Amino acid sequence: MSLDLVFSGDLVLDEPQPDSWLAGIAPALRAADVAIGHLEVPHTLRLSELRSDVPAPGADPTHVPALARAGFHAVSLAGNHMADCGAAGIADTLNALDAAGIAHNGAGRDLAEARAPCYLERGSRRIALLSFNCVGPEESWASDARAGTAYVRVETADGSRIAPASPLTRADPESLARMCADIAAVRAQEAIAAPVTLVVALHKGIVHTPARLAPYERDIAHAAIDAGADVVIGHHAHIVRGIEFHRGKPIFHGLGNGCVVTRALSPDDGDPARAAWALERQRRFGFTPDPAYFLAPFHPEAVNAMLARVRIADDGSLEAGIIPVHVDPPGRPRVADEREARAIVDYVDSITRAAGLPPLTTRREGTHAWIR
Repeated sequence: MSLDLVFSGDLVLDEPQPDSWLAGIAPALRAADVAIGHLEVPHTLRLSELRSDVPAPGADPTHVPALARAGFHAVSLAGNHMADCGAAGIADTLNALDAAGIAHNGAGRDLAEARAPCYLERGSRRIALLSFNCVGPEESWASDARAGTAYVRVETADGSRIAPASPLTRADPESLARMCADIAAVRAQEAIAAPVTLVVALHKGIVHTPARLAPYERDIAHAAIDAGADVVIGHHAHIVRGIEFHRGKPIFHGLGNGCVVTRALSPDDGDPARAAWALERQRRFGFTPDPAYFLAPFHPEAVNAMLARVRIADDGSLEAGIIPVHVDPPGRPRVADEREARAIVDYVDSITRAAGLPPLTTRREGTHAWIR
């Protein structure tokens, strides 16, 4: 019997009534055997602490159960904002996820916990999840004595400190080898347990910029597949990226926003650092957000969103596809209608080509599309 996996990009539920914001994509999540998203910010009532990057405020911990009600079974946590509220914020987030029955990987009270894979059992098969932060800031990375995220160190072109806005160019070989060792260790579990489908989530890329991939992105994604990953999922850019296959395994370079609703990205936010960044972001990336999207003020092309879909056959072979998603104002995602879906599939194909990736072949199935 085949298994359907569905994946979303960044999740920021920083507004009241989280169930209503997720309702437009919940049917697709609930229809899957496994649904995995990326939790972008800590869920805690602690005040922001980490000031090495533009900090995100913690979201209400009582919003976490809405993820489970919407259909999410697991989340990756290795992102650039997960340590913004310090060790206590990470602990609060882990506790809230555990209480809601949502599996997680990528952040922990120390590096060993952050690197430890999570597993979901589905019949005779296990789904394993590993996640790695590829963009920094380096102060958010876990160590033997510090809470934080699992990571792959990506060096900067000019030797500056590693942070999301830095010119990140090349994965550090030692750090990349550690990621590959973590992947290989999960793959080795098949010898003593059930067959494993291994998902690797990478927080990577250039924010708010259509199509373009950073120099390091394909290298890390290909290395993950070479080490034993079956599926690679990207997020962080807040706009979708192209899709490719390596050794027959799908790489979704960027899923864009899964569901991001927050007032912290507005220029009139009460935090000076966040308000300054909102203005700088408009100057640096050359767009003015549509005022109708006041809870999701992203690039105009970010209204084109998607959920990744992977079907696992009995023999372990994979079929990959997308579920097109349209983002309605002020930031609510919903599964696209047939007309919108055609346009979104065409958009994904166009940005795949624009990034220099091999062109996709698509087979449409209603509002969904299978790709190869």
